[in-house]
Amino acid sequence: MLASRLLGKQWDDSLPDVDIKGIAYDSRKVEPGYAFVCIKGFETDGHAYVSKAAENGAALIVASDAVDVGVPVCYVENTRETLADMACEFYGHPSKKFKLVGVTGTNGKTTVTYLIKNILEQRGYQVGIIGTNQNIIGDKVLLTKSNTPTTPNSLELQKIFSEMNDSGAEYVIMEVSSHALELSRVRGCRFDVGVFTNLTRDHLDFHHTMENYMHAKAKLFDMCDAGAVNIDDEWGRKILEMHGCSNVITYGINTDCDVKADDINISPRGVSFNALYKGACYKMFLSIPGTFSVYNALSAICACLQLGIDMETISKGLSAAVGVLGRVEVVPTETNYTVIIDYAHTPDGLENIISAMKAFTEGRVITLFGCGGDRDSTKRPLMGEIAGRLSDFSIITSDNPRTEDPIKIIEMIEEGIKKTDGKYVVIPDRREAIAYALDNAKENDVIILAGKGQETYQIIGREKFDFDERVEVFKHLNSSAE
Repeated sequence: MLASRLLGKQWDDSLPDVDIKGIAYDSRKVEPGYAFVCIKGFETDGHAYVSKAAENGAALIVASDAVDVGVPVCYVENTRETLADMACEFYGHPSKKFKLVGVTGTNGKTTVTYLIKNILEQRGYQVGIIGTNQNIIGDKVLLTKSNTPTTPNSLELQKIFSEMNDSGAEYVIMEVSSHALELSRVRGCRFDVGVFTNLTRDHLDFHHTMENYMHAKAKLFDMCDAGAVNIDDEWGRKILEMHGCSNVITYGINTDCDVKADDINISPRGVSFNALYKGACYKMFLSIPGTFSVYNALSAICACLQLGIDMETISKGLSAAVGVLGRVEVVPTETNYTVIIDYAHTPDGLENIISAMKAFTEGRVITLFGCGGDRDSTKRPLMGEIAGRLSDFSIITSDNPRTEDPIKIIEMIEEGIKKTDGKYVVIPDRREAIAYALDNAKENDVIILAGKGQETYQIIGREKFDFDERVEVFKHLNSSAE
């Protein structure tokens, strides 16, 4: 594809109009005939690698700062935005060829995408998902996720969209993170429906304030034709006031809204409730216990209503839905206690999962958790206080410490748990912590392994080590049985 077509109005007519065979923003991935786009990242700046890109055969450099290289250079104001525009053009604007649903919010995004997928598949549609766990269409995995962003970078995103087109996708449901909205990863996409789940404390290392965090999420509603917003959430109400979308369905439990949950029944089997909509009452069931599951179901209901799906199909889709990897996932241990793996890594997420388990647990709720390093540190004492207040016993351990000292992270968590009367123990090594939880569990207890969810690794320093909590549980139980 000609460089002038790729860059559109930003093309410099004084440059030779070369044929571009591919695009890269990592100089190591540049091949002969590629355009190399210089992206300023958080740890490195692509402008420093233009010589390497040229050595690898780059036919064009796209930059915002002056560079000295023996390859044509097109200067633009914002290379992130330009990369997104180039990717859309290079892959032929694939997201225009199917219906696109974006789900944003702090908690619930992954589950909601799978619930919507389940409902749409009830009608026989071919559905793709892009998100934290994996990128799939039907049962086919397009790209295994491994420590990659919730929402892929713009170049990878358009490539995945193109693959989904080739696989016959009629609908694509994707998680849209605040980083993606702020860093132009979804630029060029037009969403048929945008969904807001909730906003709780997270990513303040990046956004600094909750207001900034909310404004980033709100950008989705300037990019969609229809919306679904949780107005039980105070930030949802603020987004509703400022959004640029003219067609929004609201939902909740405690406020007047378009779709309201009533007569809620929570049990170990899951949740049942009535969805009240336009004067009618529709019975719903989801086999994932907890009040948060009601909200997740409402999100999916409203998104599908906006897509023109009838309530009978929606009800069948929710009833047929099974749990999502790492979200209230029951590990089949064959013990007289229960082990749950959940991705809860925010104060709200941790409170939700502990409260959900407390509602029906006959024994103790034992919560094992830590906090990630090089991330928002303000939530650490908050999570400690929540665990101490709600759990019968807590085990504070390590999550992904990254370049931080795990002990320092734990000490910040302890600041919160010490404000409560909660009993706890500190075991920094997560493998040892899991073994301790299993060895000390009693009949009818529920052990919550919180924070890592679907992750099968642990990041210590800058290295990533294999660490699958399911494997660790089975390994310890088997060794104990010998």
